[in-house]
Amino acid sequence: MSDGLLSKAATMEIPISSNGDAGSLPEDDGLEQDLQQVMVSGPNLNETSIVSGGYGGTAEGIISSSTIKGPGLHQSHPSPSPGGEEVVRGLAVEKFDIVKKWGINTYKCTKQLISERFGRGSRTVDLELETQIELLRETKRKYECVLQLARGLTNHFYSLVQTQHALGDAFADLSQKSPELQEEFGYNAETQKLLCKNGETLLGAVNFFVSSINTLVNKTMEDTLMTVKQYETARLEYDAYRTDLEELSMGPRDASTLCRLDTAQSQFQSHKDKYEKLRADVAIKLKFLEENKVKVMHKQLLLFHNAISSYFAGNQQQLEQTLKQFNIKLKTPGAEKPSWLEEQ
Repeated sequence: MSDGLLSKAATMEIPISSNGDAGSLPEDDGLEQDLQQVMVSGPNLNETSIVSGGYGGTAEGIISSSTIKGPGLHQSHPSPSPGGEEVVRGLAVEKFDIVKKWGINTYKCTKQLISERFGRGSRTVDLELETQIELLRETKRKYECVLQLARGLTNHFYSLVQTQHALGDAFADLSQKSPELQEEFGYNAETQKLLCKNGETLLGAVNFFVSSINTLVNKTMEDTLMTVKQYETARLEYDAYRTDLEELSMGPRDASTLCRLDTAQSQFQSHKDKYEKLRADVAIKLKFLEENKVKVMHKQLLLFHNAISSYFAGNQQQLEQTLKQFNIKLKTPGAEKPSWLEEQ
């Protein structure tokens, strides 16, 4: 499946031209952020491990107290196990190699990034894919705004319902203590209690809407954008090693250069494979995300519309029917700011 996607991808190398005047270029805050991103993924020195009989093995060098027979004897000290120094030395070399490879990779990527930003290099661009990625980022920003507003609505409406509940209790109390206004206080108390009940039902629907949008934005979309970040890093590495290979190919062809050229070719192919795999992964995730987004939002927008319309129209039956339609059960309101939300 990935081969078909890759064959359709409009991938190209786009040269970035410049007049060479670095002083005329505007300051780019993104450059510093990208450099930090390149540097932050340091080498993982925990990948190496020592396998030896030092733990759980025989107790070499441990002298039992029964072997000490006189005051003139000196306590023996354990001697290093045979080959122990070789293991430590091998571990040190292995970790040094990891740091060295990370340093070389970071240098190449930093050089490529600066070259791209200052217009002295070229970068590989998949126009269709990058357009979709930018659209996703813009959609996420807009959905975050909707989520923030919906949460604000929930908080304000929760306060309203709490106030109506308190007002209903106050009217009910005055109805019992004011015989001359008992009827008037009484029906106002009943009205506030009804409004409070319907408000709790609406809160259940709005909370369900907020919870679903939050999952879509901060889990589903964020998961796809994490893959996008991996893809963008792989793209930078791919172009860095491509540029390195191109520079070596234009140099002299002596024995030393040919050896370096073979190594550069191997490294380039490795990063190319990684880049193409992540590009395919991003394309697939974007496709599934779009389908999931439409499905989720179709349901949630219908719920939100029907619940809001029913509440402000005073249609209690329709409001309750809306929650049943979307399988939302209301909890009994408690004392600790209940959400009145429980999805079946």
